[in-house]
Order: sequence, then structure tokens, then C-alpha cells
Amino acid sequence: MSLPAPASARVTAPTQAELLAFARRAAADTTLVSSLPLDPQGRTWVRLDGPGGSEAWLIGWPPGTGTGWHDHADSVGAFVTAAGELKENALAARLPTHAWRTLELADGVDRSRRLTAGQGRAFGRHHVHEVLNESPDRHAVSVHAYYPPLPLMRRYSRTGPVLRLEQVERPEDWQ
Repeated sequence: MSLPAPASARVTAPTQAELLAFARRAAADTTLVSSLPLDPQGRTWVRLDGPGGSEAWLIGWPPGTGTGWHDHADSVGAFVTAAGELKENALAARLPTHAWRTLELADGVDRSRRLTAGQGRAFGRHHVHEVLNESPDRHAVSVHAYYPPLPLMRRYSRTGPVLRLEQVERPEDWQ
């Protein structure tokens, strides 16, 4: 028989605000940010120790790169631009989480924001977005944190208002 851990030993899940605060602190750490090796051909990343058992990453974005449309499943998250500028395109609509392959999006669900160094945002579960470095000649660097650690990511393609589920990735696919 096991006894429950004492209240002082229990770890509580970090909130979106706590993930955002962590990402802001890490993005402001110039020594950390400058330690990331940058590659002109592809994104680079280093895993960080996030708060409360969260998954966190420092990511370098070469000019013209992006994530493509995706979500982080049941994880909440936050990210902050540490250097350069990133653009986030997002959907302001709750999508069904299972049993669909193609959806036609309603008018008015698209949101776009530019995040320069020091700016960021937090997001809830099933947040569908893409993150881009649209600069033609400058790297961007950002800090991302997710809780719980990413159980999976769903990748989508988009043509006009039509969003298609293309792939479901699990952590073992990223090794």
C-alpha cells in the first residue's frame, strides 16, 4: 500500500500564466539565448528545464522557416520571442478533437499577430496555429513551454478555408 505524497511534495501543474512567465524569463536570459547554435538551413533547438514538470524548448528559426499548421493536443502552452520577430497565425475557434479529417472553417476565425523580442502569448488546449519567421535575412529565437509534456501533435494542411488533418506525431517520432 502506498501513501499519498505530503502536500508539500506534490507538484501542481503550471498554469498558462506560469508557463508564459517562465518563457519570458528564459527569453530575457541573453547568455542562454546566445548559446543556441543557429543553422542557416533549418531550425535548431535545445531542451530546457521548464517549471513544474513542463516541457520547454529554446528554438532557433532561420529566415523564411515555420512550423506549418499544428496543435499541441491536450497541452497548454506559451511562447516568447527572444530575438528577431515571429508571426503567429491562429484559429480563434474550438475545433472538434477527434473523428474528423477535413473541416471547412467559418469566416472570421483567422487571427494573426507579430511578436518581436520580449513579446509572447499563452494558449489553451487544442490551439491550432502556425509560427513563422518571415524575415528574409534574420534569424529569430524563441522559448516555448508546454504542460503536460507534449503527448502528441496534430499537423494540418490548409487551403483557403479548408483545414485537413495530415498527420499525428507522438514523442517517439521526434527522437
